Amino acid sequence: MMDYTKETFETWNKLASLYEEKFMHLDLYNETYDLVCELLPIKNAKILELGCGPGNITKYILSKRPDFNIYGLDSAPNMIELAVKNNPTANFHVMDCREIHEIKDSFDGVVCGFIVPYLSPLEAEKLVADVNQLLENNGLFYLSFVEGDALKSGFKTTSTGDRSYFFYHEMDEIFKHLIQSSFEILKVFNVDYKISENEFETHTIIMSRKKSASKKQF
Repeated sequence: MMDYTKETFETWNKLASLYEEKFMHLDLYNETYDLVCELLPIKNAKILELGCGPGNITKYILSKRPDFNIYGLDSAPNMIELAVKNNPTANFHVMDCREIHEIKDSFDGVVCGFIVPYLSPLEAEKLVADVNQLLENNGLFYLSFVEGDALKSGFKTTSTGDRSYFFYHEMDEIFKHLIQSSFEILKVFNVDYKISENEFETHTIIMSRKKSASKKQF
């Protein structure tokens, strides 16, 4: 594991409660979560959430679709502890999203809420390919990231003085990964996120669907 990855893990684990306080009731992305619920009409659909944090996305989705069976993963044990507390009907486990190729189960939907900013370009490409393998045909993939020049990636320091390594990704590159892994783009959202009194950052959310495997012709 690279040093910057280890430090980022430690920061998220340490700041789990602060993250919960800041994002648990944030409604900025609710429209995008609503679309997840609409595009998965299947009763009791199985959803995998990667980088679930304190369970904020799961909690909102279950408030709209309590029939969903949600399985959340996060690399930070303290995040998982909070997610369990906030969502007693869901299932959560400690796991790094870089290791999801080891999962043997399949899902109707996969939700990745802002974990790509903590993955290198190669890791992001692998994540998309791994998600394809975990999804049923026509399965839904929710992916969010911060678009920007990859060369500007680097450590960001929190208000507590802790650091995490943040990767910017090019939209064209993410699109390329999705298309290479047989995803059909359904909708793209651009959400303005306030990072300071006079400064906003554009957050990009892509909704896509895994194409059905084509039948062999004989």
